[in-house]
Amino acid sequence: MSSPVIAVIGENIVDLVPAGDGLLQPILGGSGANTAVAAARLGTPTALLARIGSDAFGRQIRERLASDGVDGRFLVQAAQPSSLAVVSFDDQRRASYDFWVTGTADWQWQPGELPEKLPDSVRALLIGSIAALQPPGAAAIAAFAQRVAGPVTLAFDPNLRPSIVGTGPEVTATVERLVGMSQLVKVSDEDLDHLYPSRDPSAAVAQWAASGPALVVLTRGGDGAEAVAGDEHISVAAPKIELVDTVGAGDSFAGTLLHGLAGAGALGPGLSRALAESGLADAVGPAVRAAVVAAALTCTREGADPPTAAELATALTRYPQNRS
Repeated sequence: MSSPVIAVIGENIVDLVPAGDGLLQPILGGSGANTAVAAARLGTPTALLARIGSDAFGRQIRERLASDGVDGRFLVQAAQPSSLAVVSFDDQRRASYDFWVTGTADWQWQPGELPEKLPDSVRALLIGSIAALQPPGAAAIAAFAQRVAGPVTLAFDPNLRPSIVGTGPEVTATVERLVGMSQLVKVSDEDLDHLYPSRDPSAAVAQWAASGPALVVLTRGGDGAEAVAGDEHISVAAPKIELVDTVGAGDSFAGTLLHGLAGAGALGPGLSRALAESGLADAVGPAVRAAVVAAALTCTREGADPPTAAELATALTRYPQNRS
């Protein structure tokens, strides 16, 4: 297995999805795991740093990651059980989640479980979602991220789950601190609505872009995405699709964005250099467009099922470019 280019710290969650007649079908997910799978399926060597439960689901999680080519060298065998979520859909097939996460494996990082450093090949580390905000492990993740950032692009995706991490000034302050540490931030309009209920998302993104990150990318579901770097701004429209559900769409976006930036040499020290030399549209525009299309493809099938490289390549030729 090739040495990883992208590393992700995050959770594995078993999504229990309605299967008809009152039955629930377990589908392996979790934001960190989904993002790592998305990047690995596209061909970028990717490692996941995660604590894996000691139960039958834990064994299935390891098998899923291995089958999708995710480097498992940093996986920790934990004594605690796997995390669960019951998924519900509204009339527009948008997913919501009821979580069972108290005392589960994903959040219980112990001293010595995270490595002292990452391989020299790693160009980006993504943190985010529940794992970056849920104690007690969140503090260990933040300290690790600070330790390895520098030659590695620190990326952050809040992917907020208010039913677990809550909302309000304390959560907003924690998110803003992680934003200020990061060089790359991906955030959804739904996240920003939780953080700043009365504020326009574009204004919040502009504030974040001025607080430290070289690049902030805002996703707007079926309305596509925006990217901001300094005074530059681009928008990418989403293709029209037949929606099945939204599970894993944001994670597919994040993994595809990192994959695209890695392929363009725009991670690590290359991110700021690429933006300065080529400008936002040329440096990251193709990666943002690919991420929008990958998220749309994920929405055309059940559960967190990111596209392969061949599927994404076909879709990019099918959907005309729409960027401003």
